[in-house]
Amino acid sequence: MALTFDCLFKTVDPVVASALDRALSDKEVSVEQAVELLDSNGIEMNMIVLVADELRRRAVGNTVTYVINRNINFTNVCIKRCGFCAFSRDFREKEGYFLPIEEIVRRAKEACKLGATEICIQAGLPPKMDGHLYIDICSAIKKELPDIHIHAFSPEEVLYGAERSQVSVQEYLKMLKEAGVGSLPGTAAEILDQPMRDLISPGRITVEDWIKIIKLAHSMEIPTTSTIMYGHIESSAHKANHLELIRKIQSETHGFTEFVPLSFVHTEAPMYNHNIISKVRPGANGNEVMKMHAVSRIILHGYIKNIQVSWVKEGTRMSQILLGAGANDFGGTLINESISTAAGSQYGQLLKPRQIRSIIRSCDRLPAQRSTTYRLIRQYSNQEEHDQPGELDKADPAQFSSYNQLIKLDKFRYSERER
Repeated sequence: MALTFDCLFKTVDPVVASALDRALSDKEVSVEQAVELLDSNGIEMNMIVLVADELRRRAVGNTVTYVINRNINFTNVCIKRCGFCAFSRDFREKEGYFLPIEEIVRRAKEACKLGATEICIQAGLPPKMDGHLYIDICSAIKKELPDIHIHAFSPEEVLYGAERSQVSVQEYLKMLKEAGVGSLPGTAAEILDQPMRDLISPGRITVEDWIKIIKLAHSMEIPTTSTIMYGHIESSAHKANHLELIRKIQSETHGFTEFVPLSFVHTEAPMYNHNIISKVRPGANGNEVMKMHAVSRIILHGYIKNIQVSWVKEGTRMSQILLGAGANDFGGTLINESISTAAGSQYGQLLKPRQIRSIIRSCDRLPAQRSTTYRLIRQYSNQEEHDQPGELDKADPAQFSSYNQLIKLDKFRYSERER
């Protein structure tokens, strides 16, 4: 393999070749080299993808994992007005909704019966929220489903809950862990560059606070994911610095389970449609998506083993291609995905396990169901004809209700809670 790469490197830009040679030698690639990789096209980009795929093979082999989970975005009412977010609503808007705790628990129990091992909970930040709401949600779920993994509350939500409860973030994280939170989504990261955040999401959690909360969670043995949102107004330098920061945190804490590149969905995003910010791009193009996943694998090699593809952002065809560009995880079944759907994503709110396994097999890779923390639950062969459907495979998607249906239901209107 090394000789093959040596021969190929003679045909590419020497700066790119040097960076890729370092990666294959298990040495760190610098921020400056990462920028060069992200700016590459043509044969250089093809080589980046090949090297990322080789590093993936070394790190995790040919297994591609997925988790059976359900998203419960229990409210879209939010005090923040992020330029990229089409999900949130003002509390006075008719489309604002709020699911009561009993409905959240019902959805969790329904998912568990269908084979889910994880419930993912994220939502808007409703005004005057009871600071113990997140605690109460987790306690209620765990009372009914003691074995379910609760993957919930981004650093932004943790900070908001602590502020509303008038306790320290450390104390609030302790309360969440005791109530049943098993891990946090590393969302609300977007681009970890403060001037950039001040443009696309003024008033959102600062880079400093995001880092503090993530590190604190890791120190309390609460693992988290890590993410980036790209394809809007950021540069290659912004992306490279973001990856370096994730790598630095992981070298200190070892608490990230995965890294998830999330491309910007522009269709309904306010900052794109209303010219709030100039020169906003309509999301990343195909080459950018490929490079983002491949360079993430290269920069994070030796630090984070799992690079996840977001099928709800990229669709199944592109996601399939990304499994050859450094990605090794297909994410979750989701069941109810609302945030990307609200932004205009056209790829649905549910992908059934057998569909995921079929996509994985068509890449000549081996599918495996995992837990949230990447413990393998079940490994499957590459023989699709012997793959029997599970409970979720047999379920009718119509029973779960879509986001567009939810925002029209009178019974869950946020405005009705205030009366």
